[in-house]
Amino acid sequence: MEGPSSRLLATADGPLLLALRRDSGGDGESDPAQDIKTHFRVCRFIMETGVKLGMRSVPVATACVLYHRFFERVSIRAYEPYLVAMSCVYLAGKVEEQHIRTRDIINVSHRYFNSGSAPLECDKEFWDLRDSVVQCELLILRQLNFHVSFEHPHKYLLHYLLSVKSLVNRHAWARTPIAETSWALLRDCYHGAICIRHIPQHIAIATLYLALNSYGVELPVGEKEWWQVLCEDVTKADIDAVISDLLHLYDMEAKCV
Repeated sequence: MEGPSSRLLATADGPLLLALRRDSGGDGESDPAQDIKTHFRVCRFIMETGVKLGMRSVPVATACVLYHRFFERVSIRAYEPYLVAMSCVYLAGKVEEQHIRTRDIINVSHRYFNSGSAPLECDKEFWDLRDSVVQCELLILRQLNFHVSFEHPHKYLLHYLLSVKSLVNRHAWARTPIAETSWALLRDCYHGAICIRHIPQHIAIATLYLALNSYGVELPVGEKEWWQVLCEDVTKADIDAVISDLLHLYDMEAKCV
């Protein structure tokens, strides 16, 4: 599994440049396809780490958005993505008021890459890594100009699900996992840049639209499409764009296995 090395490289001017640099890393030209795969893997790491740390869905989503926003501004060749991910988890816990200890993040991350291993000893390497996580958090804050609060699609999807449920035959709703599928699709959007490329309402509508179509659930037809009633500014092109990006992400997942 691709992961950080144990080597710590501090810069003289502040937060760790090339800290915990990948063994295969370097300053060569960027390969967009490979970068997308790396981001996919790292976001999967964020999500699995978040689950093991008992984080709620919104803090995990915030960590993913922080990660994507950061690498919008800097090259993946300049900073170790897994270190950035660890710092994003730490920062997201603060932003969403679910504080996670750095020691827990480090130990869970260590177990992620070294399955079955014992927790790290509180030696120099551990404290160096802890300092790296904290310093990288400051770097992320500066790169994002301290704009670290985001609006997520979760509240919109919850509202849309309640609205759609009232329009569907209760027996049809009970036998089809529309809600579960919609939430799963929404979670998958955070593996890639979908979560920062599209607005939250459109993502919520698109995931619900795809879930309904996947199970062949039809809603009553009126003067407007159901999705126009729920979100006035969304168009069919917006929905198709989100779904297209999501399907591309699933294709990427197949290649990352």
